Amino acid sequence: MKLFGFLPLRAIDILDIIVVAILLYEFFKFVKGTKATPILVGLCMFFLISFVARWLDLKALSWIMRSILAVWVVAFVIVFQPEIRNALARIGRQRPFRFFLRVEESPVIDEIIDAVRKMSEEKTGALILLPKSIGLKDIIDTGIRINAVVDSSLLRTIFFPDTPLHDGAVVIKGDTVVAAGCVLPLSENPSLSGRYGLRHRAALGIAEQSDAVCIVISEETGTISLAYKSKLVTRVDVNILKRSLETILKE
Repeated sequence: MKLFGFLPLRAIDILDIIVVAILLYEFFKFVKGTKATPILVGLCMFFLISFVARWLDLKALSWIMRSILAVWVVAFVIVFQPEIRNALARIGRQRPFRFFLRVEESPVIDEIIDAVRKMSEEKTGALILLPKSIGLKDIIDTGIRINAVVDSSLLRTIFFPDTPLHDGAVVIKGDTVVAAGCVLPLSENPSLSGRYGLRHRAALGIAEQSDAVCIVISEETGTISLAYKSKLVTRVDVNILKRSLETILKE
């Protein structure tokens, strides 16, 4: 059929539009809340100016924009290198690809588990947050930006008693410690009354409001707890914690 006198619209064209829309939606959702967002807006502005210049037949401006956009593919790869790398890694971790490919375990989990084990033995209170698909930029903005590679020693240093950031939560995204000293919303669940402290309430609170995973270490007993999907599991063995993180983060 013809749509408003234009070229015939075929079923395959509709499928093409839907696929492109889904890909664009997933891409924008992926970069939302990251440092790539303002850069992406800038690139879109370049394309818009280039389109307007050609439409108005502004030859000088069109030539300048063509010169700039000639290298946009290379610039795109350079600027979005971390996001592209994380996206490809995420695709590779999907079940259909893991069936054919042996994907190496992430050293990030090993670093987290090592830090959790040692802090549990030392009875060092800690709150470690691992976001998934739902962005937590508002939470990250309440803390201090770190932007360092995940390392067991770094995590233990952050939560060392009486340090400025030890009371808040650490946010880990991918292989990066994004921020520390972050403030989490407290759960209003009445079942926690009198049984748990602020760290456990904060862990359950963020688990009720997002799909993030939150690890808690009690300062009084050194016990490990895991909050996920509005549930708080206490007295978690460190080996079970590792297997749980591997499963949850691959979902």
